[in-house]
Amino acid sequence: MLRAKLSVVYAPMLAALASLLVACSSAPVDKTAGMSPNRLYAEAKDEMGSSQWDKAVPLLEKLEARAAGTPLAQQAQLDKAYAHFKAGEQAQSLATLERFIKLHPASPALDYAIYLKGIVNFNDDLGLLSAVTRQDLAERDQKAAKESFESFKELTSRFPDSKYTPDARQRMNYIVGSLAQSEVHVARYYYKRGAYLAAANRAQQCLTDYRDVPATEEALFILYKSYDALGMVQLRDDAKRILDKNYPQSEFVASGGKANSNPWWKLW
Repeated sequence: MLRAKLSVVYAPMLAALASLLVACSSAPVDKTAGMSPNRLYAEAKDEMGSSQWDKAVPLLEKLEARAAGTPLAQQAQLDKAYAHFKAGEQAQSLATLERFIKLHPASPALDYAIYLKGIVNFNDDLGLLSAVTRQDLAERDQKAAKESFESFKELTSRFPDSKYTPDARQRMNYIVGSLAQSEVHVARYYYKRGAYLAAANRAQQCLTDYRDVPATEEALFILYKSYDALGMVQLRDDAKRILDKNYPQSEFVASGGKANSNPWWKLW
C-alpha cells in the first residue's frame, strides 16, 4: 500500500524529469564549438562561395566574437556586411558598416568599408528589376542614390589612390545623371498634365543644378515647349536657341518630344 502511494506521489516528478531529459537531448548542438578561428572563417568562406549568405552570417558573427580584437575579427565584420548585402538585407549591411567605420577608423580596410557602403546604397540590382518593370532608375526614390554619392565622394577625397576609387568616380557620374533625369521625369509628368509652369520650373531646376549630363537635352526641350504653351515668347525663343546650339541634331525636336532611344542609365 505504501509503495503504491509513493508511486502516485512521485509519478508527476518522474514524468517532468523525463520531459526535461528529452528536451536536453534534443537541444541543438553547436558544431563550431571546437573550431579554431581560422577553421571557422574557412567554413564561412565556403558558405559565401556557394551563395549561402544566410548560413555564412551566423558563422561570421561567431568568428567576430571569438577573434575579438584581431584583424580576423575585422575581416569577419566586413564579410558579414557583404553577406547581408548579397542576401538583400540592406539595413543590416549598412548598420554593420557604420559600426566598422566607427570602431576602426585607422583600419587598412577602411577604404573598402566606405566603398561597400556606397555600393549597398547604389544597389545596382535595381537595373535588373527596371528591365522587368520598365521603370527608369530616375523614377525611383533618390535618397539612397544621394547617400551613395556621399560615400563615394568621401572615398575619392580621403583615398584618391585606393583601388576602389576609379569605380567610385564612374558610379558618381552615373548617380549625377540619375538625379538629373529624376528632375526631368517630374518635369515631363507636369508637362503631360498641362501644368506648364511647374514643368518649366522643374526643367530649369535640372539645368541649374546639373551640367554636362544627358538629361539636359530633354530638360531644355521641356523648357522650350512649356514656355511655348504658356505664350511666353521671349523665354521660349531663348530656350529654343540654347537647345539648337547645344543639340543641333536633337531627337526630341525632330520627333516632337517622342525620342525613344535606349535609356542612358543602362551602363551595368
